[in-house]
Order: sequence, then structure tokens, then C-alpha cells
Amino acid sequence: MKLLVTGGAGYIGSVVTRLLLDAGHEVVVLDDLRTGHREALAPEATWVDAPIHDAARVLTPGAGFDGVLHFAALIAAGESMVRPELYWDTNTVGSLALIDAVRAAGVPRMVFSSTAAVYGNPVELPIPETAVKAPTNTYGATKLAVDMALTSEAFGHGLAAVSLRYFNVAGAYLRGDLAIGERHDPETHLIPIALDVASGRREKLQLFGDDYPTVDGTCVRDYIHVEDLARAHLLALTTAAPGRHRIYNLGNGAGFTNRQVVDVVREITGRPLPVEVAPRREGDPAELVASSALAREELGWVPEKPTLHDMVGDAWAFYRTHVLERP
Repeated sequence: MKLLVTGGAGYIGSVVTRLLLDAGHEVVVLDDLRTGHREALAPEATWVDAPIHDAARVLTPGAGFDGVLHFAALIAAGESMVRPELYWDTNTVGSLALIDAVRAAGVPRMVFSSTAAVYGNPVELPIPETAVKAPTNTYGATKLAVDMALTSEAFGHGLAAVSLRYFNVAGAYLRGDLAIGERHDPETHLIPIALDVASGRREKLQLFGDDYPTVDGTCVRDYIHVEDLARAHLLALTTAAPGRHRIYNLGNGAGFTNRQVVDVVREITGRPLPVEVAPRREGDPAELVASSALAREELGWVPEKPTLHDMVGDAWAFYRTHVLERP
């Protein structure tokens, strides 16, 4: 198929692009490098340097696209609360412009990178797709708005749409000399921050709260390997049905505590990792774990790298060659 990948220079989008190319598809990447990285762009893909708002420049009626995989977004939940206008404009207004272009060009299918942040503080665990949607930050709200728009688009115009919701993505895609990993600026995710501390680039790691009702007092979070996540997008692309908007959670089904993450980082790196316990952050629930039962049943998706050792090991391999060895 001929496919457009928005945000194809980002962490997840670049791995999905790689898998699509390896599967024999023709890929065009739309990315203005606002948060992506030029070196993450697959050389075999056609790159268009433009914001998501300008998707109609690429998705013309005669371009012959068979599908769109949409990753372009701002993702920092904290920033979304102090600069909400950026998130509504990029994540929602930009996505609506993309959907308009999809409709005008007659593109039949679209896969959307959503988030389990749409559920907010869950009342049931693991979280099913039917759970109440009550996002606690602007980021989650902007993604939920796009999910709702896709439901309407599928009903009103016959689009075959799939949304994939997930929490924490980790690990790296490693094949020979090719390595694609996580690099955010600023970095807010636990595993890369822990690697920064283990490597001496940061003084210490803060754990926010150690008095939660969990096995070791720290928060439990869902982690999924980026390669497993990427495979789910390819499965969604091929199973999308006209006139339907399917939504799937992607998770490991159990979750890991913050202390478990710290322990595995220490084990994998073989280095000390100083930790400071800080007060709880406002709005942080004790446990966030998504059920992926529906994705397993309908997509046939099964994680191949479900352990923290898989994720931290690959993340550390990428970190050593693409972060530590660079100025």
C-alpha cells in the first residue's frame, strides 16, 4: 500500500515507518521536525517537511494513498496544562485538518495513535476500552476529542478507523547498525531519566511518593515495548473495516512499580542509581494498567518483548551508542 505516516521522525512513528518499509509498503512521512529527529527518518521513505495542518498538500485526490497512520502530536501532559493552546491547536485542530484531507482525497483507512490518558483516574483495573473517559490533563482531552471525531467520521463518511491507546512506551528498535530509540527534550519519562542518572548525566532520580497502596509503595505503571507497539499499528491497518471506528488498549496487563524499574535499570547498566523520594504529585493515581484483551482477540496481537529486562536492555543499548557517545 501507499501510506502516509504523520510524525514519522518521532520515536514511535519512525519505528512504525521502518516496519512498513520492511513489509514492502511505500511510505511518505509528514513531519516538520518540531519534536522529531532528522536522523530518525527512514532514507527509503519520502519526507515532506510540513506541519500536520498542511496535510492536504500531500493528501491530494490523485496521490493514490491507501491509508494514513497518525502519530504527529505534542505529548507532555504537564506542559499541556500550562500551554493548553499549543495542544489544542496541534493535537486537535491539526488532526481535524488531517481528517478533512483524508476525506477529500478519498483515503479509505486511518490508524490513530491515541492514549490511555483519556481514562484519567480509573475506577477499574486493568482498564477496558469501555471504561469512563475522564482525562485529567489537556493532553488526554485533546486526544479524546480526536477519537470522538474519528467515530463520527467513520459513521458519517465510511472511514475505516482504528485508535490505539497505550501508556508508557519503552525500549528501542535494534537491527544490525540500525537503532531507533527514545529522545525527548525535555525528557519526562522514567526509564530514559533513570538511564541518565545511571550514566552520571543527572545527579539523582526522584520517585514521587512511596506510600501508595502497592507492593512497594511506589506507583504502578503500564509499559510496552516500542517494537510490540509498532506491530500493533500494522495489524490495525490491515484489519480496519469501512464505516467502523475500533478502539484498542495496548498494555502488558500487569504493570510495574517505579522501584521495579529502578532495580532493573541498576541490574542492566551495572551502575549505581541514586534515588530521592519526593512528595506525591497532584493527580497521580496509584495504578494505571490497560487491558489488551480485545487487541489480542480481534487483532491477534501478542507482545513479544513484555518484560522490563527486554525494554530496559534495548533502551540501554540505544542510549550507550546514540546518547552517551554523542557530544
